This record gives sequence, structure tokens and C-alpha cells, in this order.
Amino acid sequence: MGIQRKTSTIGLLLDQFKKSNQAIAAVELVDRLKEKVNKTTVYRALERLEDDGLVHSFLDRDGIKRYAICQDCNKDSHVHDHPHFQCTNCGKVDCLEEASVNIPKISGRTIHKTDVLLQGICETCSV
Repeated sequence: MGIQRKTSTIGLLLDQFKKSNQAIAAVELVDRLKEKVNKTTVYRALERLEDDGLVHSFLDRDGIKRYAICQDCNKDSHVHDHPHFQCTNCGKVDCLEEASVNIPKISGRTIHKTDVLLQGICETCSV
């Protein structure tokens, strides 16, 4: 599908990601934008943003789909060799760019995506 033009919904979603350096749950985005955009439109726009390599998604420890801004991706190639961290105390989830994951080579298989979720106590909760 992809983004052929920047709609108001796309702009609203991108603004939400610019305001936060954390991964945001899809359900949270729906709630934040419920006065301006319906739920179906938010999910479709997130799918378009992911198709174009502007955001990536992963599941958190509760199975909730979260989205975060991509750094070096485009519509032809999503490159995510970084883990995500979720605080078991406050629930904050973010990308750990400095900790890349070495994806193993498996005979006869091609790996397109990995999801690594590290859990522990974040810097704010540990003080």
C-alpha cells in the first residue's frame, strides 16, 4: 500500500511519535486520537507507515502491539537488529539502538525479522 500522500491522520500519528522517544501501543494511539480519528483509520495509517519503513512494530510482554520510529528503514527494507526494553515496574518500552542483535544463520532458512524484548527496571525506576 504505502504512503502516497501525507494525510492529516498520518501527520497526527507522526506528531505522536515525535513527542515521545518511546514505543507507543496501538491502542494508546487510538485513545489519544479518538476525538480526531476513528480506530480503523488509525490502524490503517499505522500499517501504511510500517509498509513505508517509517515505523516498526513488535509485541510487548503482554502481547500488545507497539510501534516505534524507524531509523534506517525504507519501504523496501526494514532493518531491525535491535532489542526493545520494557520496564517491569512502570511499563515504559523503548528501542535499544546501542545493543544490536546478532541474527544466527540457519541452514535452509531465511530470517526476515526478529523480535527481542528485554525486561527489567528502567533508569527512572531504579533510583
